[in-house]
Amino acid sequence: MKVVLSGGGTGGHVYPALVVATALAEELGEGKDLDALYIGTPSGIEKELVTKAGLPFRAVTAGAIRGRSPWGLAASLVKLGRGVAQAREVIGQFQPQAILTTGGYASVPMALAARTAGRIPLVVYLPDVRPGWAVRLMARLAQRVAVSSDRSLSYLPRAKTVVTGYPVRPIFWQVDKPEARRRLDIDARERVLFIAGATHGARTLNRMVGDHLPQLLELCHVIHLSGQRHQPPLERLRRDLPDRLRDRYHLYGYLHEDLPWAMAAADLAVMRAGASVMGELPAIGLPAILVPYPYAGGHQRFNARLLADAGAALVVEDNKLNGLLPLMGELLADDARRATMAEAARRLARPDAAASIARLLLEVAR
Repeated sequence: MKVVLSGGGTGGHVYPALVVATALAEELGEGKDLDALYIGTPSGIEKELVTKAGLPFRAVTAGAIRGRSPWGLAASLVKLGRGVAQAREVIGQFQPQAILTTGGYASVPMALAARTAGRIPLVVYLPDVRPGWAVRLMARLAQRVAVSSDRSLSYLPRAKTVVTGYPVRPIFWQVDKPEARRRLDIDARERVLFIAGATHGARTLNRMVGDHLPQLLELCHVIHLSGQRHQPPLERLRRDLPDRLRDRYHLYGYLHEDLPWAMAAADLAVMRAGASVMGELPAIGLPAILVPYPYAGGHQRFNARLLADAGAALVVEDNKLNGLLPLMGELLADDARRATMAEAARRLARPDAAASIARLLLEVAR
């Protein structure tokens, strides 16, 4: 089977497509090979992640529309038109039987090309709770739409939309805390806090860590994903720490294969509320304080509210981080409350999400 995958900008769009590709190969079974091609933008993170996964990658031009000035909008529309032409050329060469897009403006040229280049069957997956303009447009062109949560159904065409859950990498179902602690050389009796922004980090979360680093490290070990561009100043802060605290600060610019182990080692997470939290936190059963990114349409608030309403997370607004330190200390000290939150997170888990989306691709391809 030949299939095109598309989506980019953040890992939350790329990883689901890669996980579905693996599930699709398993659904096809022995004797039926999967020929997959990933299409993304030239400058996004998708090329690096797709190459690591061993899939071929092609780049097409795309332009963001949201929040653009009139001149910026015109330039983006020119890029979009160019991207559609490039995507049509790729489709003509590759001849896919189905296309999966996972949202973001990087997917739009592919979806438009699917409609105009021989009406290739299209499946759209929405990772977030609330769709942006790109997914709303692509849903009109798609044969099937998959969503992470039933809260998305009111935004999309009901007749073609299926609740599948968020597909996470298989390793998230296999990690465990004792082995994760051993890998990071952290004593099983210690409290561990996992802090992460988006793929490229979160400035306000990093500033909070930098302002309160010694106090945080008195409370617990800290595993901190800062984003690579924010890492150097935090490294300098780490070097200036007393010896007894320095080894309690585990700083990384970015994690790929080791991310599930870092999360599994933690007792509590403090994170942005990108789409991946709806799959990764439930898979591990990790209680969280979620700090939604306040811009980009505010879509992360809807993701955070889903987990909070289930009892799996607490929500703190980005402009109220001054109250975060005492809240983290309170939760780290309350084993019973964290256990309740962890169980609530596990109830949201959907281990079959990737297989469900793979079956939708097989359905439209037939």
